[in-house]
Amino acid sequence: MTHTSSGNPYTRGIADFVAGLRYEDIPAEVIARIKLLILDSLGCALYGAELPWSRILIEALAETDTSTGCTIWGTARRLSAPHAALVNGTLVQSFELDDVHRVGVLHVGAVTLPALLAVAEIKPGMSGREFLTAAVAGYEIGPRVGMCMGQEHIGQGWHSGATVGVFSAVAGAARGMRLDPEQTVHAIGIAGTQAAGLMAAQFGAMVKRMHAGRASQSGLYGALLAARGFTGIIDVFENEYGGFCTTFSRSTDRFNRDELTHGLGSTWETVRIALKFYSCVGSNHTTLDAIRLMQARHTFTEADVAGILVHGSQVTMDHVGWRYEPQGLTSAQLNLPYCVATLLLDGDVFVDQFTEAKVDDAERIRVSRKVSVAEDPAITARGKAYRHMVRVELTLTDGTILTETVEAPRGSEHAFATAADVIAKFRKLASVRLPQAQVDALIQAVMHADDLADVGVLVGLLAKV
Repeated sequence: MTHTSSGNPYTRGIADFVAGLRYEDIPAEVIARIKLLILDSLGCALYGAELPWSRILIEALAETDTSTGCTIWGTARRLSAPHAALVNGTLVQSFELDDVHRVGVLHVGAVTLPALLAVAEIKPGMSGREFLTAAVAGYEIGPRVGMCMGQEHIGQGWHSGATVGVFSAVAGAARGMRLDPEQTVHAIGIAGTQAAGLMAAQFGAMVKRMHAGRASQSGLYGALLAARGFTGIIDVFENEYGGFCTTFSRSTDRFNRDELTHGLGSTWETVRIALKFYSCVGSNHTTLDAIRLMQARHTFTEADVAGILVHGSQVTMDHVGWRYEPQGLTSAQLNLPYCVATLLLDGDVFVDQFTEAKVDDAERIRVSRKVSVAEDPAITARGKAYRHMVRVELTLTDGTILTETVEAPRGSEHAFATAADVIAKFRKLASVRLPQAQVDALIQAVMHADDLADVGVLVGLLAKV
């Protein structure tokens, strides 16, 4: 096939935005939001530092990597910058607690922050304002790539956290390294060609949690190599043969490149990123919220429930609506019937509700069989902005039928959490790994990052001593 290219207006447009972004350009609302998003991701990572899959990854890498360049958050370990990005991204995503841009289908902090903070460690002297600016660059770009690709990208089997995630990672790392526009074009092209990740990982595999780390590592490689003059695909979004958009979508009508640069610098995707208050995949949250709302109006317990039918989008049905069978903790956290059963039995769906012992729990499996998930074509037709929308019908044993429709979950951009809620979640997660004084200092460092002369202070507080 003959190579053709009509230039790179989208790749270049992203590079120009990333390289040119200044702290002063960012609205105060976005700065306030990015601090809360950063704090939330760091809390998720700290909690995940001692989980089984995290320990396996750290130990495996430590056997061959004796470098001490960068901090492994929540531990006393240090590894090389690329391996630190790999591990720390995995830690953020380690227990389905981290943020999500619902329309872009991306966990943004897990891919952006590990690469960016690795840059801060290997190139000391990054100010807090520069750190926040680079973080916003990353949080703005990845979601736009996800919006460009549409929900069909994940629907056809690609894990967008891994594929799309490389672009948030490289944007943050490139801005953190102060790359110029030309270098940033190449960094994006280097990161883009490393994009990979399969949704089949959700069915019980530990590797699903590593996808974010791998994406962050790929973004870091892109920035580091481009800074040295290494070249990448300069039209990684535009190229019709082997470009990101055409390769990762079945047909050209499934993606929209205009989403890549539309609103850059005026419409801020950072404020459209949602937080999680359940320890499971974001697609399950609206159903859990719906059941809570029903219980608030009409008291009932699991024993009172005869059946639950969840009407959702095609993507929701495919992603989380399958019949639950024990396949590991990852599978449990992604399965909607299992999470509904957990809420009905335990009254919550947070960290304490998910253990390896509970994956095979006969009672949870029994209750999960009461739950079925079906596509509602009307919800599917509303498009990617409503992919988490559900209409839940709950039938009680006495014949009473309760219904609830939820378009967006608690913590979403439509009902974002208060600073107090985010800080409370961070304390609960971080206190599992770090002493209270260090937790307090981390909160202060993040919430007042603008005042830091060197963000290395913040990174130092992420280490266990």
